[in-house]
This record gives sequence, C-alpha cells and structure tokens, in this order.
Amino acid sequence: MALQRINPGNRLCDATIHNGVAYLAGQIPEDASLPIAAQTQSVLDQIDTVLAQAGSDKAHILSATIYLSSMGDFAAMNAVWDAWIGTTGIGPARATVEARLARPEIKVEIMAIAAVK
Repeated sequence: MALQRINPGNRLCDATIHNGVAYLAGQIPEDASLPIAAQTQSVLDQIDTVLAQAGSDKAHILSATIYLSSMGDFAAMNAVWDAWIGTTGIGPARATVEARLARPEIKVEIMAIAAVK
C-alpha cells in the first residue's frame, strides 16, 4: 500500500498516512517565547492544520503523546487541551510525560495518530 507524506523534508514530514491512519510528527510552538498556554494553543492549531491536510480532524485522533519540559505546566496545558478537545465530546487515548525538548524555551511538543475520515 502506498504511503502519503504531508510536507516532506529531508529529516521529517508533518505526517505520514498509511492504511487510513495519519501519523503526525511532533508539533512544537511557532513562538517558543510564549507562556505554556499560548505554546499549547499554537501546537494544537498546527495539529488542526496537519489533520485537515491529512483528511482528518481532532474528533478522529486515536492517541496523543504530550511532552512537557516541566510537569509544573501540566494544569495550564490541560486547560488549553480540555477546551480544544472538549468540542469533540470524547478525548483520545493519551499520555503526558516530562522530557527535555529540543530547545530549552520549548515547553510542549505533541504527537498524534488519527484515523483518516
């Protein structure tokens, strides 16, 4: 079965689609100088965009992995996540872990896997 890649590059692509499933690359905020809530919203907006390009949306997310630079940001990140995912009525399977991210100013990175509509 053929693979479809969204915004492919030498190192990575935004998503790979195979057998009706979109595997999104980790998304980071466009402006890492912002506080955690704004960084989270930026990442979720990017996920919305990539999902749309893949022929999916947040209601079809099967699982998400959230990486936080500090678990101290968990509540603030969750407030934004809950407002975003709340419009679907059902949250996906999810894990949240603390991790050292690619640059110290990045507070959140989110990967998602979604069914294509």
